[in-house]
Amino acid sequence: MTVSAPLGPDPHAGLRITVLYGVYDALWTLALLFTSPWWIVRSLVHPPTRDMVQGRLTLSLKPLPPAPERPRVLVHGVSVGEVKAAKSLVAELSKTCEVVISSSTNTGMRVARQCYPDYQVVRFPVDHMWPVTRFMNRVQPSCVILMELEIWPNFLRKANCLEVPVAIVSGRITPSSHTSYRRFGTTLPQFPRITVFAVQDEEHAQRFADLAGSRERVVITGNVKIDGLDTGQLVDDGVLAELRGLVDAQPGQFVLVAGSTHDPEEGLVAKAFRQAAPGARVILVPRHPERGRAVLSDLAEQGMGGQLLTDLRAGREELDTARALIVDTIGELESIYRLADVVFVGGSLVPHGGQNMLEPAALGRAVVHGPHVENFTQEARLLEKAGGSRIVRDPSHLAEVLEQLLKDPVQRELMGQAGREAVEAQKGATARTLRVLADRCGLRL
Repeated sequence: MTVSAPLGPDPHAGLRITVLYGVYDALWTLALLFTSPWWIVRSLVHPPTRDMVQGRLTLSLKPLPPAPERPRVLVHGVSVGEVKAAKSLVAELSKTCEVVISSSTNTGMRVARQCYPDYQVVRFPVDHMWPVTRFMNRVQPSCVILMELEIWPNFLRKANCLEVPVAIVSGRITPSSHTSYRRFGTTLPQFPRITVFAVQDEEHAQRFADLAGSRERVVITGNVKIDGLDTGQLVDDGVLAELRGLVDAQPGQFVLVAGSTHDPEEGLVAKAFRQAAPGARVILVPRHPERGRAVLSDLAEQGMGGQLLTDLRAGREELDTARALIVDTIGELESIYRLADVVFVGGSLVPHGGQNMLEPAALGRAVVHGPHVENFTQEARLLEKAGGSRIVRDPSHLAEVLEQLLKDPVQRELMGQAGREAVEAQKGATARTLRVLADRCGLRL
């Protein structure tokens, strides 16, 4: 595969490409038409769906006013993890640029509005050329930054046609995704349309270089999310104080937190927690907060009680520390991690690919996770090498490891310290990424 210039009227013009994109748009049109009855009915009865549909079709997107003598940079994160990963980068970009944040999912949009209350937040469009064109005309970015990996043919083609540079930042791609993208080959040119790939490490660099057809546009800058992780000591602000009151752990009572869990991990982990420390305060934080009541029901079926954080805050229930606390809200996981003695990071006992275990490690917490961490192999490897984490095979092994850690406060302290130091040592990706954006995308930073 040869590398074409990433900018211009269309670096992949020609009859074959025109036909391919025509077929691609036709398939999108058919898909939207055939599914429209379901979306219309769902939108009438479910406001979040209505907001999502209107946003992704750009029906609710108003033209953004021109940026006053400052380049406008669109920073896109598909969902929660990518949106939060951009924090340090957005803070630096905003010093010289107008930054607009976009996301695709409802939870991503909610987190974006929480993390960036002073910024314009917009919904990323579906990849049909009509909403993509409308989106680009109304946002009018000078540069587009895609966090980690978000590849859509029409969006990239439109950016090329408008001569808008596109950068992948904190780029990472799993072996399975790499294989899937390779199957497309040059059917719909995607990766050659990217101006620069600022990637996390050499392993990801090789995969992106293979897909782009050259190493010329691939630069190793590290993971900017690490720069945004708080490695400071415990700060008892108002939010944390309120959560501490709801957790209500008694002196000497262990607090065990399972963060970013996926179905059916909550029941498995809660059982292991109870086995390891029957009197512990158990806190479960599902990756998708809307699953809160389903988790509550699953625990009840297994003979374990639970309470929703929203019910406690609304006064619908009396606090009962003998039951598990289920956090069914967005944006409070970091504060919950601060209260933990040991953290289990979810998505890893089931074959989901894991979640980011560096967040609790940065806070100096002993971290435990399962074997399925395909989406976070570098992070898991970093913590394991530093001695900041323990890997468990299954729920019974989880209970065994927890019991060992809870009996050994010195070991927990050493793990927490090792994890925090490992995270600190990885910082600096934001500065390296900014230099690449200035050099390759023409931003004055």
